[in-house]
Amino acid sequence: MSSNLDSILSEALMEQGIVTRDILGPLLKKSGQTVGGLGALLIQQGLVTEDVVLKIYASKLKLEKLEGSQLGVEKSAIDRVPLKIAEYYRFLPIKLENRKMTVAVSIPFDIRTQDAVQTVVGYEIVMVLAREQDILDGIKKWYGLGAGTIEKILQTTTTSEKQATVTAEATEKVEEIEKLAGDASVIKLVNQILMDANQKRATDIHIEPYRGKVKVRYRIDGVLYNTNMPPEIKQFILSIASRIKIMANLNIIEKRLPQDGRAIVKISGNTIDLRVSSIPTPSGESIVIRLLPMTRLFSLEKLGLSKEETDLFSKLIEKPHGIILITGPTGSGKSTTLYACLSMINTDERKIITIEDPVEYEMEGVTQIQVLSSIGLDFARGLRSILRHDPDVIMVGEIRDLETAETAARVALTGHLVFSTLHTNDAASGVTRLVDIGVEPYLVASSVEAFIAQRLVRTICEHCKEEDKGKHDEIKVKIVKELGLPSMDDVKLYRGKGCEKCNSTGFWGRVAIFEILLVDDYIRELIMKRVPASDICRYAISQGMHTLRQSGWQKVIAGYTTPEEIIEVAPDEILSEEEKAATHPSEAASPVLKPESSESPTSEEKEGRWVEKRAFMRLDVKVSIRHRVLGAVELEKKNFKIDQYGVTKNLSAGGLVFASPEQPKVGSVLELEIELPLDKNTIRCYAKTVRVVESEEKGYYDISLCFLDLSGADRAKLSQFIQEEVT
Repeated sequence: MSSNLDSILSEALMEQGIVTRDILGPLLKKSGQTVGGLGALLIQQGLVTEDVVLKIYASKLKLEKLEGSQLGVEKSAIDRVPLKIAEYYRFLPIKLENRKMTVAVSIPFDIRTQDAVQTVVGYEIVMVLAREQDILDGIKKWYGLGAGTIEKILQTTTTSEKQATVTAEATEKVEEIEKLAGDASVIKLVNQILMDANQKRATDIHIEPYRGKVKVRYRIDGVLYNTNMPPEIKQFILSIASRIKIMANLNIIEKRLPQDGRAIVKISGNTIDLRVSSIPTPSGESIVIRLLPMTRLFSLEKLGLSKEETDLFSKLIEKPHGIILITGPTGSGKSTTLYACLSMINTDERKIITIEDPVEYEMEGVTQIQVLSSIGLDFARGLRSILRHDPDVIMVGEIRDLETAETAARVALTGHLVFSTLHTNDAASGVTRLVDIGVEPYLVASSVEAFIAQRLVRTICEHCKEEDKGKHDEIKVKIVKELGLPSMDDVKLYRGKGCEKCNSTGFWGRVAIFEILLVDDYIRELIMKRVPASDICRYAISQGMHTLRQSGWQKVIAGYTTPEEIIEVAPDEILSEEEKAATHPSEAASPVLKPESSESPTSEEKEGRWVEKRAFMRLDVKVSIRHRVLGAVELEKKNFKIDQYGVTKNLSAGGLVFASPEQPKVGSVLELEIELPLDKNTIRCYAKTVRVVESEEKGYYDISLCFLDLSGADRAKLSQFIQEEVT
C-alpha cells in the first residue's frame, strides 16, 4: 500500500477534525503491513466510515465516486479481464471505450499497481471509486457465484478426478465420492451458495442438472430467479450433490430413488434449518433445499391483516372449541398463519399439541409430532393418540382423508379447539371439499367455526416505492366497482422501480390477503342442504365477507402491493348485477329497471319488455310469489300465510322486484316460492333484500331481491320462461 495514499488520508482527517494525530500515529505504523492500508484500519476500528474515506480520496485525487446502482457494468469489459486478475487486484471492470478501461476500486491504485494492471489487461486504466461490498457483489454477479472457488478447484483437481465428476459411472467407489465431497473447495462452494441464498432472502434453492449445464435458482418472495453460475460448475455437480447429501445425512450411493433429509447450519449468526430433497433425473440428481429460520417470531400483525380482520381472528382463536380451517394452495402461507394463531394463545394455561408433515418451525411450549408414514404414524392415528394427552388446542397439519376429517370434527365437538388446513381455491369451497371427502354435512355444520382462504402477494420495496402515474383507468374502475367506492379520485397505485435493496425486482417481502367465512346458523342450514359452494359464497358476501380479490384491492389502495399481484393470485369476481348489488346495496339498481338509453322506446319497451346488457335477461312481468322473512318466530319453516302472496314487477334469473305492504330491512333474507305459469312448476329459494323504496302505489314498498341459493336447474327454468315471454 502506498505511503503517499496513507499520508493524503491522514492529513485530510486531521484537517477536518475527524481523527486526532495521537490516534493516527500508531495506526500509520501498522498500515504498511495491512491490506487496504490506513483506510482499512480506520474502518475496522470504527473510527470512520467507508463513505468518509472514499469522499476524501475522491476530493484529493479528483476521482469520481459511484454508488452500486450507478456502476453500469458492460459485458465487453468483463470479458477482457480474467477473474483471477480482478480478484487479485480487487477491482471491477466497468466500461471499455477507445482503448481505455474504466474500473471501480475501493482503494485507489498506486503508480506501480496501475502500471501492472495496464500491462496485464492491455488497456489504459481509468479509476472510479466505489464501496468494497459493491465491487465484490459486482464480481459475484458478473463472473458468477463461486467462480473463484471453482477456478481453484480446477487448478488443483487431477484429470482423472475431473473425469470422475463428469461421467458418474456406476463403478465409482464410496471413498472417491466422499473424497470429492469432503474437499475443502467443494465445501466452500456449497457454503457460498447457502450464504448467498440467505443474504438474498431466498426460501428455496434449486440445483438442477441438465445436459451440458447446471442451473441454480433461488425462490425469493415466491418467485424463482436464476443465479449466475460459472459454466464449469457442471463438472462438479456430483461432488456438490454428495456434499449436500452428507450434510443432510442421506445415502450418497443411492441415486435412483428420491430422498429427503435435514441439516442445521449457522449463517451470519442465525441458525437455519435446511430441508433437503433429491430426485433422480436423466442428467443427475436434482436437489431442492428449503431454508427455514430456527427462531422466528410469529404475529398476526405481521401477516398483513387489517384491523377488522385482526379482530375477527382474535375472536376465532379465543373460542373454546370448534375447527378453524385455513385454505389455499401450496405455498400460500397457511402454516405461517397457523403458527401465528398458536403463538397468540400459547400460554402456560393451555396444552397445545400439533401433528405436522413436516414440523416446519419449533415452538417452545408446544408439543409437536412429526408424521412418519413409513411406520404407520399418519394424521388420523396421531390425532387419536393426542386426545389421551389432555390437550386444549390441537393443530393438524392438513386434512387429507375421511378418517382425519371425521376425527377432527368429533374432537372439536368434544370441547377442543382444532386448527387445520385444506387445499381449496376459496373459503366456501372448504365446505364442499369436506363433504366430497365423505364427511357428513351435519358434522361439518356443527364443528367448523370458520373457513379462511388466503394467498401471498409481494409487497412493494419501500426503498424504491413511487406512485404509478401510468394510465390504469381500467384497473381503477375495477377497484372502484368491486369495493363499492364512490369514485376513482382516492385510488392511487404504486410500484417499485427497482433498486439494490430489492435486487432490482421492485418487491421486498410478502403480505397475505384473506377471505374469512364465518359459519353462522344460516350457513349451517345451507351446509345441511348440500348447496353448492357458490351459493354459500354469495350469502357470505351479502353478510359483509370480503373476497380475496377485495382484500387484495384494499392492499393495493393502501400502497402495499401492485394490481398485477392481485390479478395473478385472486380470480376475477364473476357476479351478476343482483349479486353485486347484494355486496354493495348502496349501489343497487332502481327497483323498476329501465334501459340506459336516451332514444325513444321501442315497441317492446312500450310493452314493458327489453333485453338489457346484464348477466341475466330481465323482464317486466307479473308472476305470483309467496314469501316470508327468514327467522320470523311466528312462522314455521316452509309454511306461508295467505296475506304474504305477492306479484312480481319484474323478474330475472338473478333476482326480482315485487311490491309489499311490509317493509323488510335491507340485508334481510327471505324465503320465496315463485309460481311460474304454464306448468313450469314452483321454484323455492332464498333471496337477499338489496333495496326497499316506497312504491307508486300508496302504502306499498318496492322490494328488490337477489337470489342466494337458486339451483342451476331452477335458474335455467327462469331463463327459459323469460326468453319465451320476450319472443
